[in-house]
Amino acid sequence: MDDVEQAFREAYGQAVATLTRIFGDITLAEDAVQDAFVTALDRWPRDGVPDNPAGWIVTTSRNRAVDVVRRNRRGRELTEGIASDRLRTESSAEWESWEMMRDDQLRLVFTCCHPAIRVEHQVALTLRLIAALTPSEVASAFLMSDEAMAKRLVRAKYKIKAARIPYRVPDDAELPGRTRAVLSVLYLVYNAGADDARRGHLRAEAIRLTRLLTVLMPDEPEAVGLLALMLLNDARMPARGGDTDVVLLKDQDRSQWDRSLIAEGQALVLACLRRRQLGPFQLQAAIQALHCAAARYEDTDWAAIVRFYDRLIAVMPTAVVGLNRAVAVAETQGPGAALQLLDDVAGELSNYHLLHAARGAILQRLGRRTEAAEAYSRAAELARTGSTTQFLRKQSQSLERCDAAGG
Repeated sequence: MDDVEQAFREAYGQAVATLTRIFGDITLAEDAVQDAFVTALDRWPRDGVPDNPAGWIVTTSRNRAVDVVRRNRRGRELTEGIASDRLRTESSAEWESWEMMRDDQLRLVFTCCHPAIRVEHQVALTLRLIAALTPSEVASAFLMSDEAMAKRLVRAKYKIKAARIPYRVPDDAELPGRTRAVLSVLYLVYNAGADDARRGHLRAEAIRLTRLLTVLMPDEPEAVGLLALMLLNDARMPARGGDTDVVLLKDQDRSQWDRSLIAEGQALVLACLRRRQLGPFQLQAAIQALHCAAARYEDTDWAAIVRFYDRLIAVMPTAVVGLNRAVAVAETQGPGAALQLLDDVAGELSNYHLLHAARGAILQRLGRRTEAAEAYSRAAELARTGSTTQFLRKQSQSLERCDAAGG
């Protein structure tokens, strides 16, 4: 079971993208890949795990899709034309090529981010198809119900089919108009890997696709900014804890940070600053560059970080940015000022665990232990990963014990 789950996490996006290229039908591709994993659950425990699990999944799902198309009268033309031509010219070895499947992913990202599709549908569909998140996990990322997200995904796939949106990377003239949605999607894919240690491969894929995008669009500063942001975040991953623990920034062993990634990310940030065309991803990267520049937590230039947040909130006035800015303000103006800022965004983020975690930390600094414990407890209820839930519960229980002891 664990082997199948691991293959699912690593191969789902590539397999769906490859079958979409061959058959031109996202729903058919998804169904065939799901069937392949069901088959794997039956065969692998009995026959053993194949040497190339991902290649096995792709080949099995391809065969399943061919069978479905051949049984469908309306699909005969497709079988005899587009699909059969490609299937004849591509050997099994080519089907199992990682490079080939990975290139397909970028095509699928651009298909999902076509301007004919609503922005919220673009992001949701790509998280489902590329990041292999379940509809429930995608719904959680959007802070919405599972039912509403399921309907959104169905509408998005129907739009692609009905509008006959092409499955390709756009021409140079089309790229600028598609950039914002694609960058947002790639960042969400990266965050899906950062939030769950079991999906670490998603971070690598998001970085790889973003690198490719900077090659396609060398004059797009936001693509460079996103790459820098990912690299600087990734550099600190080894010190953040694993599946069973969470280590806060102030407690991290900075000797574990990847200095080569930091150097690359900071060089990209400097290049962005020189261009003076700072957008949201570049500003977030600049903030992360300042964190990475501090040898100790106490050396962090919080005043500069707040200034960058001021610029960021001017171009991206979201509640999440307001939350992050409040955390930085706590270091420059004190926890009282930060708590007021958190209260200002609390209504929009009532179901976001990081809001309640931040409130818990601020209330704890203010000596309001009972309220802090309640905030941490609420954050634990809303957290999406086991390690985060466990960490937040420990924080809450520790404060409750202090109160009980009168300490």
